[in-house]
Amino acid sequence: MAENAKPFARVAAGIIWENGRFLAALRPQGKPRAGYWEFPGGKQEPGESMEQTLRRELHEELGIEAGRVLPWRVVLHDYPDLDVELHFFHVLDYSGAPRADDGSQLRRMTPAEAVVLNFLPADRELLPVLREPD
Repeated sequence: MAENAKPFARVAAGIIWENGRFLAALRPQGKPRAGYWEFPGGKQEPGESMEQTLRRELHEELGIEAGRVLPWRVVLHDYPDLDVELHFFHVLDYSGAPRADDGSQLRRMTPAEAVVLNFLPADRELLPVLREPD
């Protein structure tokens, strides 16, 4: 790793659909990029596939068990302090009731509602083309 290289993270994010709306989380104060909306998910741990990362993170962050998931897009994004490779999945069904234990707020919204909100830059570029899979 070069001396000035930024940290790199591989992240899985879930677009959790229910009745044409998806679940978004508002990052709480005290976290990097606080005040931005995002698709729930998190960083990959050694030995995990991206789908395993998604399932673990949704269980840890929201208390839900993902059912059917479909890989959708991979986005590379360079934040000032971090380079990320984001793997986005459509989550078509799940069990449990989503809850935010980390102080974040949760909200269901349509893609049209989301485009006017303050989404993370890496997530925001997907909003104009986002729709629930058939």
